Amino acid sequence: MHAAVCDFILDCLQNSIEAGASEIGLLIDENPELISVRIRDNGIGMTDEELKRAVDPFYTDGLKHSGRKVGLGLPFMIQAVQLAEGDWSLDSEKGRGTELCFSFKSEHVDTPPMGDISGMLLQAFMFDGNFELEFERRLRKGKANDSYILKRSEIVGVLGDLNDADSLIMARQFLKSQEEDVSSNEDV
Repeated sequence: MHAAVCDFILDCLQNSIEAGASEIGLLIDENPELISVRIRDNGIGMTDEELKRAVDPFYTDGLKHSGRKVGLGLPFMIQAVQLAEGDWSLDSEKGRGTELCFSFKSEHVDTPPMGDISGMLLQAFMFDGNFELEFERRLRKGKANDSYILKRSEIVGVLGDLNDADSLIMARQFLKSQEEDVSSNEDV
């Protein structure tokens, strides 16, 4: 089972990339009551029958990972959300893409920790493939609201190949600073 919300997100982003998405949108919206995540992509999408099977832990299409006999990513996420009395939805259309939304109650005892958002985002930016990932982060604490938006293409455009050690270090520092800035705002 995944240890943090970021682990679920990274797994879902990988699903989008493996589904051939060229555009992926990720929103993490966090407030004192709720941690909400939305992932939209323009990948191959799923039929109604494929949607039903996608949440079955004992099914995998065998195409993405030929050695796997089960597909546990979505079922584990759904189980974690339900344990924390959260909510989830999965909508898709063949040839148009998929939208996955899930949320956890912030203070519920079974809600996993958020995890390392900047580290998760860096890993997602480093996935192989020709895709755009637009990330929006919203954080509301008390009366303070803060947010930022980052695009993979802009990070790569400024820093170059993220497989280069210097670029990777700078990307890590930048992403970490963005998260520190949004998290450091005090209640107003």
